[in-house]
Amino acid sequence: MKIAIVKLSALGDIIHCMVVLQFIKNKYPDSIIDWVVEKRFQGAIEENPHINKIYTVNIKAENHKKSLSNFIKEIKRVRKLNKYDFVIDMQNLFKSAVLSWVIPSDKTIGLDWASAREGIASIFYGEKLTIDHSTNVVKRNVRIVAEALDIKISQTDIINKKPFLHFSHENKFNYISRDKPNIILIPGASLKTKVYPIEQYAAITKKINANFLILWASDSEKIMAKKIKSLSSKVLILEKLSLNKLKSLISQVELVIGGDTGPTHMAWALNIPSITLFGPTPGYRNTYRSDINKIIESESKVNPLKIDKYDFSIKNINYEDIAKMAENLLKLN
Repeated sequence: MKIAIVKLSALGDIIHCMVVLQFIKNKYPDSIIDWVVEKRFQGAIEENPHINKIYTVNIKAENHKKSLSNFIKEIKRVRKLNKYDFVIDMQNLFKSAVLSWVIPSDKTIGLDWASAREGIASIFYGEKLTIDHSTNVVKRNVRIVAEALDIKISQTDIINKKPFLHFSHENKFNYISRDKPNIILIPGASLKTKVYPIEQYAAITKKINANFLILWASDSEKIMAKKIKSLSSKVLILEKLSLNKLKSLISQVELVIGGDTGPTHMAWALNIPSITLFGPTPGYRNTYRSDINKIIESESKVNPLKIDKYDFSIKNINYEDIAKMAENLLKLN
């Protein structure tokens, strides 16, 4: 069986999708699974033993004209791929649907008009599945694959998943402590409304006796990290990490705290304890809770179909609640 999975972006969404690979391989151990992804996120899925080939595309661009040009080039390129038994579009957007449609296959599978994030995507699928958009993202991905490939996947299977982010080798980080629990703070996020206040992060560090490490991925996030450092001497700002090193680092710490963003979701994928903070996005949908992966939500009512760009309610989450939850996960009290 040859399967192509189309999941282009973003980092957190790709991670929430990757969990399906182990269940496909459990049912069809001899299957060939290839993955189509945006080039900038290739590092997230590299080294995964369940993926045979990674095909990168470059659709994103600074202006619409160049973006359209890139898209047309990628359509021409993926049309030349070898034929698959199944192409499964896990993105369910117009562009991912078109790419899925042009890949040679016996069957192209995606969500129907009412279920897809962009309903028009459904016209490109030979088989359409109905799964409500507000369904938890992990459960949604699992259901798509389970229905498409006739696999039984229970909630127990998801809870007992094996870690599924892999790296070329285990990097040695000299700032990992052997005497204190290591806690990663992730202050950045794709939207300002998803960013927890830096003053609150600094306050957390003063409540827990731990080795705090701050991650950043852009100049603006580095500025945020420096501001936290200026408020608390207990934190260490790390160098900018590649996705390969990031996966390795998170696998070696005791706790990750951050907003609804890719690096925070990596902890869940690696079976590392985490606390994910939610303001304008739905916690019940955008992550998978477990005994070690907790969430704290603001009190605002959120629409899973549209983020309120004026909802800064994440700032109302009490840092003491985060610190207490962290101590419980680390068994410090």
